[in-house]
Amino acid sequence: MESIITSQTADVTKLERTGAHSHIRGLGLDDKLESRTASQGMVGQVRARKAAGVIVKVIKQGKISGRAILIAGAPGTGKTAIAMAMSQEIGDVPFTSIAASEVFSLEMSKTECLTQAFRRSIGVCIKEETEIIEGEVVEIQIDRSLTGVGPKTGKLTLKTTDMETIYDLGQKMIGSLTKEKVMAGDVIQIDKATGRITRLGRSFTRARDFDATGPDVKFVQCPDGELQTRKEVVHTVSLHEIDVINSRQQGFLALFSGDTGEIKPEVRDQINQKIAEWCEEGKAEIVPGVLFIDEIHMLDMECFSFLNRALEDSMAPVVIMASNRGMTRIRGTNYQSPHGVPIDFLDRLLIISTQAYSEDEIKQILKIRCDEEEVEMTDDAMDVLTKAAVETSLRYGIHLISTSHMVARKRQAPKVDVVDIKRVYSLFLDESRSVQYMTEYQDEFLFNEIQSSHGDERMAVDQTTG
Repeated sequence: MESIITSQTADVTKLERTGAHSHIRGLGLDDKLESRTASQGMVGQVRARKAAGVIVKVIKQGKISGRAILIAGAPGTGKTAIAMAMSQEIGDVPFTSIAASEVFSLEMSKTECLTQAFRRSIGVCIKEETEIIEGEVVEIQIDRSLTGVGPKTGKLTLKTTDMETIYDLGQKMIGSLTKEKVMAGDVIQIDKATGRITRLGRSFTRARDFDATGPDVKFVQCPDGELQTRKEVVHTVSLHEIDVINSRQQGFLALFSGDTGEIKPEVRDQINQKIAEWCEEGKAEIVPGVLFIDEIHMLDMECFSFLNRALEDSMAPVVIMASNRGMTRIRGTNYQSPHGVPIDFLDRLLIISTQAYSEDEIKQILKIRCDEEEVEMTDDAMDVLTKAAVETSLRYGIHLISTSHMVARKRQAPKVDVVDIKRVYSLFLDESRSVQYMTEYQDEFLFNEIQSSHGDERMAVDQTTG
């Protein structure tokens, strides 16, 4: 019974959620920024990936800011996947992702929402020097009173390869040593400013103290030189985090709760001035990050005007946008424009175009998704699924993977077969079959606005209210 419970617990702890782009590991480029056919979860889109790789290389150098890139293409051509791959490639540079519709759904002005998104994407590396004590623990002596009442005192003996020193311990340090479970033979680091103790590992000279050690035990060399040294510590925070901490009495709590509200421009101006002073003194360094705005056509003229000005700021991030619209109306106006973006703003953008996937590329993507979702599928079933994805859409084909896997498990089959694909294809409609069904049975639905086949009578939603 105990073994059954143990195995069940192990299965639960291994559960992981599989996202729409969890298979993306990078752009799949070589050292010369040439696109591999299929690498790091990316398939096809050779020109778009190469263009994105050039942008990533420039971003990593940290020499540009205020540039804007538009990834434009039809639905299901991998625009968001390229943006996610860019975030994987960028690494430590701040990366913020929002949907354009979020700007209109928050309890703050549109420009404030965009300003906060911009400042989340700008990192500040704050450098400070701190004194640390680093050495191997030789002995710990803790003295307690006979009655058990009163403060504890003790001595800590630390050594390096060159020297050995005895330190007197107070009650706070004794508590920290006990909490970290420090014992003789451990190599520790003590921050003099905060008193924080970090256990770096066991010394190699004490490797034979025990017959067996756990897999989490790390062996390190005994430090050399002086026990007390000065070390430069770098803290990386975003400008938005600094804004929140300085604009709220409980700044850290506001960061965790997300209830930041609107921040006064005066606070931001003072922070910008202070950070500029730190940069001149060499105490801080600005790290321009990346802001990704999906569905950019959902923004209105007020937002585009703000973005026009914000991109000219010296502390602006690199802004990457995505849109799947062609010639469409700009939100809030009667004017049409490419991608729903004003012409003057479109002139600022570097545009990366994505193309439709070929049948072979769709098959490769479906195989990658099967591996990611741990679904085994026969070759015939994969051919049928690929044909369905080509005739309908790639997203519809990806959705059929998990559903067909459930049907195969229902009939206790080790692999997904053609019969499972056909079963879920008949259960779940794609967009074209759904439209066809609605056209045939439109008269049976409420608030139908399409002209009835029985006459000129039309049913429409009453729009006089509001």
